[in-house]
Amino acid sequence: MFTEQYIVCKPTVMKRSFLAIAVLLYFFPAQAQQPVIVSPQWLYENRNDPNLVILYTGFVIKGDFDREHIEGSRFLWADWLAPNTPEASMNAVDAKTATKRLQDLGINKNSTIVLCHKGGDVTITARMFCSLEYYGLQGKVSYLNGGMEAWKKAGYPVTNKASVYKKGNFVATINPVLVNKDYVLNALNTGSQVVVDARLKRWYDGDVTGNPRDGHITGALNIPYPDMVDSANSLKPTVILEKNFTSVAPDKNKEIVLYCFIGQTACVDYLVGRSLGYTMKVYDGSIQEWSRDEKLPMEKTRKQ
Repeated sequence: MFTEQYIVCKPTVMKRSFLAIAVLLYFFPAQAQQPVIVSPQWLYENRNDPNLVILYTGFVIKGDFDREHIEGSRFLWADWLAPNTPEASMNAVDAKTATKRLQDLGINKNSTIVLCHKGGDVTITARMFCSLEYYGLQGKVSYLNGGMEAWKKAGYPVTNKASVYKKGNFVATINPVLVNKDYVLNALNTGSQVVVDARLKRWYDGDVTGNPRDGHITGALNIPYPDMVDSANSLKPTVILEKNFTSVAPDKNKEIVLYCFIGQTACVDYLVGRSLGYTMKVYDGSIQEWSRDEKLPMEKTRKQ
């Protein structure tokens, strides 16, 4: 036999508890997620935020940046975070190297970042977006839609004035949005994720590419990255981007694992998928690695 016991909360105790919670929320509010894709107007209106860092990147050299950039921008050479080596293209550097690179760019633990590109450098800039999320900045990085051209078309100023900033204190930690071939194999075997080829359909189907094997990873679907970008190198309207994804991967509760040739162009799909609310990963080795291992399954599209 037992006796039921009840705990009675006095009104004064409850009031004090609610007051304590309110104070905590006031002084330590939940950090808002940075928009994945931002417009030139958004950047112009937020450019004076002391925590905001604009990184100019792409297939550019320092001289391009020195001639013309958004005031306060800093130059991010893509090879600092995703260098090519004799073993493979576009390798992710380790956390220690990333920490040094990002601190040298003045990135702090409370920094938010906007990536800006020039011209058609959409794919490499998208890779830098994915790389920064990989190094622990997920939710704190944005992509300027249309890049420098859209910024100038909107009438906003550029400069050749050098940016001055101090070394940052950000410490990189690995957020595993870049995955390996074993991760892809597990996704194929379990069906718990959707594997997506982000290359052009003709390469997905099996046109000759110069790799040891042509076609696509067996069971992979196809969302070609060029379908995300318009002729002005801006991402297309959200309604079109949404259709591109939902027509192939309608269930947003299922993670998408992307690949391409070397882990670069797939990052355009990664960027868009993130903006649409999907959980995204990128297979970094991509077809460059997969096609060279005969044990890994590949297929070509059957002709009708």
